[in-house]
Amino acid sequence: MTSQKIFIIGLPRTGTTSACIACLELGFATAHTAYTVQAFSNAQVLADTPVFNDYQHLAQTYPNSRFIYLERDLSLWLPSIAQLLTRMASNLLRANGGFNDTIKRCFLNTFKDLTPDLASDYGFLQGCYETHKEQALRFLSDNKLEHITLNIAHSDSLELLSNFLGAARCELKEMPFTNKGGKVTAWNNIRHPLKVESTRNGKVDKDTLLFTALM
Repeated sequence: MTSQKIFIIGLPRTGTTSACIACLELGFATAHTAYTVQAFSNAQVLADTPVFNDYQHLAQTYPNSRFIYLERDLSLWLPSIAQLLTRMASNLLRANGGFNDTIKRCFLNTFKDLTPDLASDYGFLQGCYETHKEQALRFLSDNKLEHITLNIAHSDSLELLSNFLGAARCELKEMPFTNKGGKVTAWNNIRHPLKVESTRNGKVDKDTLLFTALM
């Protein structure tokens, strides 16, 4: 098992894929989403689902972990997350089938009381963003956990990330900017020896078994 974990706990559409690609290039085994015990074991950097929702549990499970909170300007995040949640809503909200249990649990907890109409309600979404940010940063501060807050759109974001990770210089000149225009599949196309697969040949561990096994 990779010892010290680094958890990227920004919400979806805050640049998690771009940050994960940068971490690969900086020399870290990285999983963008993790749905198996094996993914958690093999990756040093983990992001997105279930990390954005389960960061408190993960901090207890992996002592001495470090955290990167990704933020994004609301004027950019709101239309992007609204587009994503509108596409996801039917599979999140159906009683049977749809997304796997981990995705459903994490999204429906973070975006509490989500409905198809609220998926595109900027007031609702801004409230979810602000609540998540306030709770996450308070948790990190109260527990004196090593962390940074990062906006990947800022020109110094790659330097800040590299310094926080203690990474050697890499060939990247700036932070990658992927999944433009509402796309969410850039990670699937990444071919890198340090990329950690989120699933086991497309299969996931059951949500309850996954987190019981991690403890």
